[in-house]
Amino acid sequence: MSSQSYLKKNISLAWPLALNALLMQSMLMIDTLLVSPLGEVPLAAMGIATTIIAFILGIQMALANGTQLVLSRAVGSGVQSSLNKAFLSGLIINFLIAFLFWAVLTLFDQVLIQTLTNDLSLHLKISSYLNIAKYLVLFTALTQVFTALFNGLGRTKVPFRGYLIELPINALSSYLFIHGWGDWHGLGVQGAAIGSVIAILIRSLYLYLYIHYDKSIQLSFNTFRSGLKTNIHHHFKEIFPVAANVTMLSIGATIYQLLYSQLNINAYVAITLVMPWLRSGTQFITAWAHSSAITISQAIGSKQMDDLRKNVDTSIDMAVVISILSAFFFVALSFVIGDLYPDLDPATYQALTVIAPLYILLPVVRGYNTVHGHVLRALGKTTAVFKINFTGQWLIAIPLCALIILAFDASIFWAFAVQPFEEIVKMLPFRLLARNSLNEFDLNKASKLMYD
Repeated sequence: MSSQSYLKKNISLAWPLALNALLMQSMLMIDTLLVSPLGEVPLAAMGIATTIIAFILGIQMALANGTQLVLSRAVGSGVQSSLNKAFLSGLIINFLIAFLFWAVLTLFDQVLIQTLTNDLSLHLKISSYLNIAKYLVLFTALTQVFTALFNGLGRTKVPFRGYLIELPINALSSYLFIHGWGDWHGLGVQGAAIGSVIAILIRSLYLYLYIHYDKSIQLSFNTFRSGLKTNIHHHFKEIFPVAANVTMLSIGATIYQLLYSQLNINAYVAITLVMPWLRSGTQFITAWAHSSAITISQAIGSKQMDDLRKNVDTSIDMAVVISILSAFFFVALSFVIGDLYPDLDPATYQALTVIAPLYILLPVVRGYNTVHGHVLRALGKTTAVFKINFTGQWLIAIPLCALIILAFDASIFWAFAVQPFEEIVKMLPFRLLARNSLNEFDLNKASKLMYD
């Protein structure tokens, strides 16, 4: 595939992926906007509760991303039975993990909340949100694997349309349940969770019906029943390294957020307000990295890899361009963020101003690492990617952040500066690993990556 064809194909895959993720993150931002008039305490409670849910959803997404690589290679190979096996195995694994987390949130929610915060004023609000939001975990298990199937097939517009359906439903239902209507005053923070569950239920139904009625998607599991247990075992071994890598980063992000909760409430609220924007603003970079991994995995499945190095270079160059454009977006955001969240404490606005240079820089360095990580996973270098991420985040950045906050009681600037510092630390190792991996990759290594 020529660089021009590769670029065109990746763009066609990436823009729906980016908008998918953007709409998904927009739901959290909408909930935050709707809750913000209730004051700092509900916002802080929601920040802690959504951190817990986001951690679980991150694990589910990681499992689905691993399945997506398997599905993409199966699509490239043209073997329908491999596609059937990958889809059903991924669905069973993700749902079993989701049910485990649902049970933990049901049985140990109070222990978890008391561990995360000593502020009694937050406990009831966090608990009320989690009691409803835990059902998101079950529905997400379905939607993530459905989405991975469409992405692996190269039909990224289908999940995009699902989010277009979900977003207005989430916004309207969340508003009604948060603030009420007529003489009913609403449920506050809990209403945001109810609105999200209603919306994802409808999206799950849409994706299922699309798979069921689309005749071009020929999923059949009749020949798969006898080897179900064995196939699930092999599938899990295939996707576990990918899931472990992404889960490790997700846990690290959660620990960052919990460390930030030890700052004063104004600083913590400022970070809570910025984080959804950071996740959304960097989704275009992540989407480009995902589309690159899908295209490379399909090429590996089809054994057509003559232009592999050139296409990887194209992916990296485009990621840098998108990262710089994202930085300009955050420059604009820094001028209007105060208008987006009116009626907050002046100290919260001051904290937002202090960290503005940092959240402008972060997408640039993170985008470079993101595309390298996804390309390397497609090439089978998941363990090496894990080592780089583990070293940069867990051995360097998180201990440094804990030291800055807990030992030195430093300002929000130095606490938040650890995140871009972590990405800078990882840039050179990622670059060297990518060059070496491409030099070594051949048809023999491609054959070893084939799942079935």
